[in-house]
Amino acid sequence: MLPDPQRFLAVSGRRIARAEGAAQVVRELCLSTVPELADGAFVYLADHGPDRSGQLTLLLDGVPAELGAVMGGTPPAEAVVPSDGVLAGFLRCGRTRGRGQDDVEEALAELLGTAPRLPQGNRVLLAPLRAPDAVVGVAVFLRRPDREDFVADDIALADTLSAQAALGVSEDTATPRVRPADAPKAPDEDRLRYVGAATRRIARGFDTDEIVLGLCRAAVPTYSDAALVYLRDPLPVGDERPTGPDTLRLRRTDRMKGPAAEGLVWPVETVDDEQDDLDAADWSEVVPGGALAEVLRGVRPVFADDRATRAALSELVGEDSGLNGWAGSHAILAPLRGRRRVTGAVVFLRRPERPAFEPADLLVAAQLATHTALGVDKAVLYSREAFIADRLQRAMLPQTLPKPTGVRLAFRYLPAAETARVGGDWYDAIPLPGSRVALVVGDVMGHSMTSAAVMGQLRTTAVTLAGLDLPPQEVLHHLDEQAQRLGTDRMATCLYVVYDPVSHRITVANAGHPPPILLHPGGKTEVLQVPPGAPIGVGGIDFEAVELDAPAGATLLLYTDGLVESRLRDVWTGIEQLREKLAATAQLTGPDRPPPLEALCDEVLDMLGPGDRDDDIALLAARFDGIAPSDVAYWTLQPEASAPGRARRLTRQALAGWGLEELTDTAELLVSEIVTNAVRHASRPISLRLLRTDVLRCEVGDDVPQLPRLRRASPDEEHGRGLYLVNRLARRWGTTRLGIGKIVWFELGGPAN
Repeated sequence: MLPDPQRFLAVSGRRIARAEGAAQVVRELCLSTVPELADGAFVYLADHGPDRSGQLTLLLDGVPAELGAVMGGTPPAEAVVPSDGVLAGFLRCGRTRGRGQDDVEEALAELLGTAPRLPQGNRVLLAPLRAPDAVVGVAVFLRRPDREDFVADDIALADTLSAQAALGVSEDTATPRVRPADAPKAPDEDRLRYVGAATRRIARGFDTDEIVLGLCRAAVPTYSDAALVYLRDPLPVGDERPTGPDTLRLRRTDRMKGPAAEGLVWPVETVDDEQDDLDAADWSEVVPGGALAEVLRGVRPVFADDRATRAALSELVGEDSGLNGWAGSHAILAPLRGRRRVTGAVVFLRRPERPAFEPADLLVAAQLATHTALGVDKAVLYSREAFIADRLQRAMLPQTLPKPTGVRLAFRYLPAAETARVGGDWYDAIPLPGSRVALVVGDVMGHSMTSAAVMGQLRTTAVTLAGLDLPPQEVLHHLDEQAQRLGTDRMATCLYVVYDPVSHRITVANAGHPPPILLHPGGKTEVLQVPPGAPIGVGGIDFEAVELDAPAGATLLLYTDGLVESRLRDVWTGIEQLREKLAATAQLTGPDRPPPLEALCDEVLDMLGPGDRDDDIALLAARFDGIAPSDVAYWTLQPEASAPGRARRLTRQALAGWGLEELTDTAELLVSEIVTNAVRHASRPISLRLLRTDVLRCEVGDDVPQLPRLRRASPDEEHGRGLYLVNRLARRWGTTRLGIGKIVWFELGGPAN
């Protein structure tokens, strides 16, 4: 069973509904179901040619390449279905069934013969494509032998998608075309068929503009010669109550064009043949108690055949509009009522020389208006939810990254496609003791506000664990435990890297995430060999860490799978393409100068093509500058009374060697204060390290876990003023708890020589 069947059905259904033509419908059905629901799929479509009367013939609509690993042999290109056979009865029934149910085995034999070798067990589904009035084909879904059988929920999903595909295939030949000016009115059955096709077209819309466009394209020219759609501005969301007068804004107009409209008289003052816009007001205020308000309150579509409705039409399109010339049964004004209130209005018009609307056409207008209003309601709610979720996710991501010593950072985040904008990708850079930095990239599985919330909790946990200076594998272990506490289905991948600028090494631990890529100073690119690990949330998994060289000038690229995996390529193909893209970008600046980080991130994202944005993308690039050994001074001091004096002397000598004499007095004072405090409480040797980069950084470590707090000492106290001096004189300062003990550090401004 799929982990998120509702989302799968919604996304797949939208893809199939948007397809134009039978061939595209079949393609989208296969692309939607493989590999999530099945490992392979193929479709037979009915051939109703003139020489096929009296019998049903099924023609194979292509064989996807994925079938090579699922079944042996090739399905027959054509199958004749005997009217009294098992397959014919199965198709007439119209329900999807799995292998082993009823007479599915015999039906498969009639369809495919005995040559293909099908997977054993309930790993084959036979899904009729049955439209309301005819069988249009049959689909076959297969799973590999190493995958679990289809369950009842899987069969239900296949049945729903196959039924939707059947409607799309039948619509390819059933949608009414533009009728000639002198053609008779369509009978009731054609009107019903038109309503079905039109409402499906409206339902394909994903946002408000697409829904309104679908209404206009469905109405003109099949139903009316022109259409105008007005929507409230702003559109209400949920139970929101308007605070001011209702205002309608013209969102779209459409009119009959092309050869079929040559016999129609479009007044010059009404429409410009070079434009689609009709002569109508862009805004209309609904006056309480006015004619338009009364029509909208009535909800039902009406003809403009009396004074009140003509006044309402005039109030909507403007008193000076040439559209007021349409009256009687040649104009229909239909309110758009959603789930709770009227959200707009649509006007359908036919020219005087065309047949007038009939009373039955009011029912058609009501259907079109209802589906449009419900679609607008849905689009507004989804847009608001997506907006809130997107803001929530971005609020949980770091807006800026720190500037740790010896490494430069750049990042990018791109949300997913409009169908699934909210994801669980995150990135972070966390300063660690000893001038190290932790680089983190993760991806929570799924696309929902829940995924974004889980991402925020895992990122917060990762920051907390990093502050404890745990080894990378231990950080992933605790993240795994946290994910299990959040729920059994809360899974994520994560890559945790610790960079030490002094030793020029990185330590990498992986939890099911795509491996990082290292761009060496000379332009060589390398996909790092790191332990793959299991995703976070699986439980009971031991994570491993590997230590690798990180030479100065090298660039490490961490990313989520949205960058390298899509419907058009698998993840390893994408990783190889990313490696080649990095190598090509490095060649642009030459082997002696690495590409700028920001430009490198932009070039990497340029590898994405149309259809490659199925998932959100997080990208983190780190340029390792490192700290040269000559810029590092390290000593160990015994916790005794002479330690502060020795620390001052060592600091003075190091700064003199670096040419930073102007910082000597301040550095000596602050080092003495911190070392004095460490001597007072420590029982083990104290560490003193100086780092020279663009600033002078001093780090004092001891074995006491309690962190010092800044406070103001009273006049009669002998102690408690050391951190006050550090806070006043240092450029920056801070404390970091270690596994055993702590580090107190401060920075003094000054150019690095």
